Amino acid sequence: MNTCPACGTTYPLAALSCPRCHALTHRARLVELSSQAKVFADAGSADAESKILEQMLELLPSRAAQAQTIQARLAELGKGKPRTRLVGKFAALGALGLVLWKFKALLLLGLTKGKMLLLGLTKTQTLLSMVLSLGLYWSVWGWQFALGFVLSIYVHEMGHVAALRRMGIPATSPMFVPFVGAFVRLKHAPRTVHEDAVVGLAGPISGLLCALACYGVYAATGTSIWGALARSGAWINLFNLVPIWQLDGGRGFNAMARVQQWRMTLLVGLSWLATGEGLLVLLLLGCAYRLFAQPAAQTPNRRSEWTYAALIVALSALSRIRLSELG
Repeated sequence: MNTCPACGTTYPLAALSCPRCHALTHRARLVELSSQAKVFADAGSADAESKILEQMLELLPSRAAQAQTIQARLAELGKGKPRTRLVGKFAALGALGLVLWKFKALLLLGLTKGKMLLLGLTKTQTLLSMVLSLGLYWSVWGWQFALGFVLSIYVHEMGHVAALRRMGIPATSPMFVPFVGAFVRLKHAPRTVHEDAVVGLAGPISGLLCALACYGVYAATGTSIWGALARSGAWINLFNLVPIWQLDGGRGFNAMARVQQWRMTLLVGLSWLATGEGLLVLLLLGCAYRLFAQPAAQTPNRRSEWTYAALIVALSALSRIRLSELG
């Protein structure tokens, strides 16, 4: 039982208001949620505001005036979602669809050769390092996000392993380093910079497909954890495209002629202007370093250029998922 602080009447804990004076049981929580809803309303985030309002309805008696006001607001939000947001989502899905079409052969390969993903899980060192990373990420982000995050890194690394196997280059299964990522060891290096570019960009391709799958579930269900995994997958694979050192983007740039590198720099800049993703500034700095401080390939490589370009466009589009959308 609960005791009303206003009139002293006792009533069941499940009651939403006092039966005598009608004081709301969850008044403090309702005030807190109301302030959150106002923040989202001012920011123009209709989805997040709706979720907060739905939580408030669960704490209000159905006949309360506040409940009726909230229901009216929810109806208004349902009818008045800005068309620009819907158009933006469809545009993003269209761009991602084009990328999927370009990589359809890889997608079919993944569907028919899915057992490749299970290969690394049979290796004791890989499994133990995954569990260690999972435990540490779990303590920071919770088990659901931690598990999805570790698996997305694993899919990225297995993209490298699959490309190496197709070229007949032996390699170890992925090894995880908490808060750093993962890596695979090669028995010997690829024979040319063009082969090395294929291997390097295979990781972000697999990572993109994984992020797209997460985004598809998020778009279909609205479950925020999938949106967060899509966003983090886009971010980590974009970071790997920074064209320096042994990062995947650096290996892709090694196979491009100077004019191709200039085109990719321009594309990165346009993607930054279109999405506002701050990580693209780091890519721009990496591109500038490669243009003025590093040599370029003598022979242009169309495959590396188009693959790198498609990855930049698709991952930048996925990076537009914001925390305000996830609620």
